[in-house]
Amino acid sequence: MSIRKKRQADAATEVSERAQRVAEHLAALVRVPTVAPDSSRPLTEAEEEAFARHRALLREFYPAVFAAAETEMVGRAGLLMRLPGAATERPVVLMAHQDVVPVPQDWKAEGWEHPPFDGVIADGRVHGRGTLDDKGALVVLMEALEELLAAGWEPARDVWLLFGGDEEQHGASAVAATALLEERGVEPWLVLDEGGAVASEAFPGVAAPMAVIGASEKGVLTAELSVESQGGHASMPPRQSAPGILAKALVAVESNPFPVGLHDLSVEMFEGVAPHLRGPKRALLGRARKLRGPLARVMPRLGAELAAMVRTTVAITMVNGSPAQNVLATRATAVLNCRIAVGSTVAATVAHLESVIGDERVAVSVVEGSEPSPVSPTIGDPRWEALVDAVGEAYPDAVTVPYVMMAASDARHVARIAPAVYRFSPLAMDKRQREAIHGPNENVQIEALEPGVDFYRALLTGAALGGLTAAGGASEPSLT
Repeated sequence: MSIRKKRQADAATEVSERAQRVAEHLAALVRVPTVAPDSSRPLTEAEEEAFARHRALLREFYPAVFAAAETEMVGRAGLLMRLPGAATERPVVLMAHQDVVPVPQDWKAEGWEHPPFDGVIADGRVHGRGTLDDKGALVVLMEALEELLAAGWEPARDVWLLFGGDEEQHGASAVAATALLEERGVEPWLVLDEGGAVASEAFPGVAAPMAVIGASEKGVLTAELSVESQGGHASMPPRQSAPGILAKALVAVESNPFPVGLHDLSVEMFEGVAPHLRGPKRALLGRARKLRGPLARVMPRLGAELAAMVRTTVAITMVNGSPAQNVLATRATAVLNCRIAVGSTVAATVAHLESVIGDERVAVSVVEGSEPSPVSPTIGDPRWEALVDAVGEAYPDAVTVPYVMMAASDARHVARIAPAVYRFSPLAMDKRQREAIHGPNENVQIEALEPGVDFYRALLTGAALGGLTAAGGASEPSLT
């Protein structure tokens, strides 16, 4: 019996109890403030304690997983776990991260309705920092494994779990884990990390939820613009100050966006969406391969999410000048966060910034940069089809399409040793929830957690991954 049919056959109270259990586990983990530690230093005593408590809760909630797995620490707070399979060939790596972004001390002023680290369960939701990014995905993965192992399931191939501890701070633990896997000769057949979601209100005109799976992700560039100038007293300002020169450069950057272009993955996404549209939109997107240029030019007018799909983006995130209100700045700086389109490079991004600024007094330097990730295989590849089938089991009404992930994940570090890396969090999210990631009022619906568990069950026991029971059969263990 399929997961979907089994779930439909279950009594509503039983399903509710299962979902409530998952919600309570997630809420408990949210209450541990595993804020991403500064990448430039060791963990503080308080950070060590928080991550230790988080690991202890995972062990408490998922005893069967920890009993079956070989577990080791990687980096400062990461976890690398191996569930031995019947074969070591074509292993699977499933990823999530334990760390979260910080919240302001005055979280009420930011607009939080519930304290961000209280893990409040109310109004059919779990509220708090990390519910979507990324403890929600971590929990549904572990719940699926716990259920399967408790029912006697054994993986047909090695399953590696990589839970980063500093993904929000450049992912040093994922880098360390990747180096360990490479040293041990592990060549992942399939890697799945956070990324897209089962998104509603994601595409104009599409009523069905869209399961968007990242088959690549943009590169990341942190660039600093700096201007040097003579200091002095503010009562005798020069004709052009360092902040003034910098301000002109920032206006130039925002007034001259990067050129647009439609990548093959975006074309595939449009072609997958087209049958679910009506009228001119259906005809237009159905011919996306022939209409790349016009589509790329139109998309920036349809909102920030679609605009980011067709170009390298740049965001001005930090600006600094004088240390005092009556002192001229001797140095003014701004930090730009660029997300580099697949097909472009760090070098091309820097060159564009220098060109549009056009002022030698403004220095452009690279603080940190990573190239866009390789494109993983999609339609027709067994790994992609395994993901599509798992989505179909958990979310039968969803339209599954590939896309280029705009944010950065730990998966980008693993991509250099794996030919097929995907980015997908199997949780339903509406537009407001997606906007709350890294912002106030992050939350996940309790009813979205159970399908998330079912997605991982279907993936791990599906034909492509060769799911086996303890007796060697190819059946799906019971949910009971």
